[in-house]
Amino acid sequence: MTEAVRALRIVIADDQASVREGLVLLLGGLPDIDVVGSAADGEQALALVAEHQPDAVLLDLHMPVLDGIETTRRLTDQHPAVAVIVLTTYADEASVRDALDAGARSYLTKDADRADISRALHAAAGGLTVLDHRVKAALLAPALLRPDVTPPDELTDREAEVLALIAHGLTNPEIAARLYLSSHTIKTHINRIFTKTGSRDRAAAIGYAHRHHIT
Repeated sequence: MTEAVRALRIVIADDQASVREGLVLLLGGLPDIDVVGSAADGEQALALVAEHQPDAVLLDLHMPVLDGIETTRRLTDQHPAVAVIVLTTYADEASVRDALDAGARSYLTKDADRADISRALHAAAGGLTVLDHRVKAALLAPALLRPDVTPPDELTDREAEVLALIAHGLTNPEIAARLYLSSHTIKTHINRIFTKTGSRDRAAAIGYAHRHHIT
């Protein structure tokens, strides 16, 4: 007899009651997601996370009392095992960068459907990063790496370029296509990036990239 897979336990935070309640109904109806709490602001979200220790938090950026950026920063500091997924109407570069710098693992806009949100929640809880296509476009608009910047920790220019693309949410096949390289070569670059930056996974590498402005 196959053991049942444990449902992903999440907290939802959004100051708009209609949106919050809609998300609770939308996601709570899935067999693999258990909504353990909902919050109207960042302070409530922090309290619920401390109480329930969920796998992930789905939150809006603009909330009263404590906004989404500061909430993300505190969640990352106080509960590093809890994945933070931003779900917001804002897809501008500044909002995205602020959220990722604060520790958000994934970033979606509110036109995402239930399947998109569910996939992002499960991926983020597993240590992966999911970015909405509009978010990728916002991040890819600027130059990937300023020509006057020397990559840190003995990263080569090519490794820094690959790391920047990882930070922008591109998958290995997307990076390979963009740089006209084989998937095997991209994997080799990524392994070297992880070693040089001390990153155990893509989420850690993305955090490194933002800390060192390799974006």
